[in-house]
Amino acid sequence: MHDIPDDLQKIRSVADYQLGKGVGKKLFPDEVEISYSKGTGRIRYVHLKKKRLVTLRPTDGLFSLAIEGAKRIMEHTDSPRLWVKVQEEAEPFVAQGRSVFAKHVSDADDEIRPQEEVIVINGKSKVLAVGRALLTGEEMKAFKRGVAVRVRRGVKK
Repeated sequence: MHDIPDDLQKIRSVADYQLGKGVGKKLFPDEVEISYSKGTGRIRYVHLKKKRLVTLRPTDGLFSLAIEGAKRIMEHTDSPRLWVKVQEEAEPFVAQGRSVFAKHVSDADDEIRPQEEVIVINGKSKVLAVGRALLTGEEMKAFKRGVAVRVRRGVKK
């Protein structure tokens, strides 16, 4: 029913569009497993070695990153996009899945726009969490108050 090579090409294209050129091939090697929605038959999840990398959102056709997917992006891409670096004192809270406040952002990708999927990292570029940006990358660095990233999942959760 499903044409796996076509579907692999499709998810790689979405990743390139959403996360940066060339990310698709690095995030989704040939051995990924694609799961489909039982109701609609559309692509829903992508796993690698039984670990979820991403969920394809039916609302906008883009990915929600899982922690494993974020780690793959940070480890396998030369210049990852859509990252937010937090100060050391915020690390344990963010890792538990708490939101990132602008005052704790030490650096961020200038390309980030609100509502985009972002990867929250520490000073050593280790993945702490994944979530959705509420501010632009520039604003995250400039603002001293307010939520910068609504974290969906932390590594310790």
